[in-house]
Amino acid sequence: RGKYDFGWLDAIVDRLRAIGIQPWFNLGYGNRLYTPEATNQFAVGWAPLWNDEARQAWLRFVRALAENFRDRVQHWEIWNEPNHKNFWKPHKANAAEYVKFVRMTAPVIRRAVPGAKIVGPAVWSPTYFKACFDLGLGELVDKVSYHWYRASPEDKYEASVAGCRDVLAQHNLELPLLQGESGCPSQSSGIGAMSKYPWTEALQALWVVRRTLSDLRLRVELSSYFHTVDMLYHNHDGTHDGRLNPKGLIRRSDYTPKPSYFAYQCLCALFDAETQWAERPLEVSAADGLPLDRSALLKVAFVRRGKPLYAYWLPADLRKELSQRTANLAIPDAASAELDTPVLIDPLGATVHRLPSARRSNRGWRIPAVPLSDCPLIITDRSTAELR
Repeated sequence: RGKYDFGWLDAIVDRLRAIGIQPWFNLGYGNRLYTPEATNQFAVGWAPLWNDEARQAWLRFVRALAENFRDRVQHWEIWNEPNHKNFWKPHKANAAEYVKFVRMTAPVIRRAVPGAKIVGPAVWSPTYFKACFDLGLGELVDKVSYHWYRASPEDKYEASVAGCRDVLAQHNLELPLLQGESGCPSQSSGIGAMSKYPWTEALQALWVVRRTLSDLRLRVELSSYFHTVDMLYHNHDGTHDGRLNPKGLIRRSDYTPKPSYFAYQCLCALFDAETQWAERPLEVSAADGLPLDRSALLKVAFVRRGKPLYAYWLPADLRKELSQRTANLAIPDAASAELDTPVLIDPLGATVHRLPSARRSNRGWRIPAVPLSDCPLIITDRSTAELR
């Protein structure tokens, strides 16, 4: 009691920062020293809210952690999925209790960390989300996070994000949205969200590309992936119990990268802080004589170092194979001047393809017979793709 060892976490934070990655924290869960009734070793989900000793211990811990990382970590998400019965114990999920918890925790972080950004509510329930802001959460947080797992990344996603923004607007709040947690299994056996579907490593990679581009398309400030390495769960004594959550970009068995690792690496190289959402027109028409449902087609444009990036795809059901199609692309003259030599990037294979048939005229660029599939493909300038 009252002793802290952050050495292991210091090492992780410092190594990430050394390679240009800014860590952020999800601050959560209890401690069996103060909640001995917790049914697992790490008191997962046991909120230190209902007895004074646990509350005071929590606040001391938060203060010590915040002071230790005050110059290294700015974003602090408070608790994980308090709407979920497994993560808010022993009481039933209650938005009023969560807001009370944030109200007592956030000031401790702000006092210790100059310019701290408090994040919440980290939930996936629209009803719970709304209740939090009806109860005043907007006064306590700087950024708003949600956690959504869906087998088809675009399934009702745009409407859900719009719903979050509508709730904020109802309270006259202009707060950025953060997609704080979402991931996809790479095999059908395992536990965790979406584990009931017949996943493969190839489908996981496709899901990762579509979810990431969907977040970027909807102008979500942060798109985070859960998680880097497959997760093994533990027994009460700390030994592995054999349950595997296979959402990692890296295999737990031998720490080798899955196809999703390379796809995500490709996206991270293209869509870092230097790349911004932009209004840029892209016209897509069928080149194979088959009907094209334009209402189903998704498109989005960005600008990176003065050069545009256009992504386009047909968001078909991931569990159903989509026949490869071809499309004709047109970039009107107003935007075409930014492109010198168009290339096509396939993030699934992290490959760059020349477009020898692309032609430029006074009407802009015309790029005939390019692939069209359920995977986002990206048109950009050769200089952006660093084609060799």
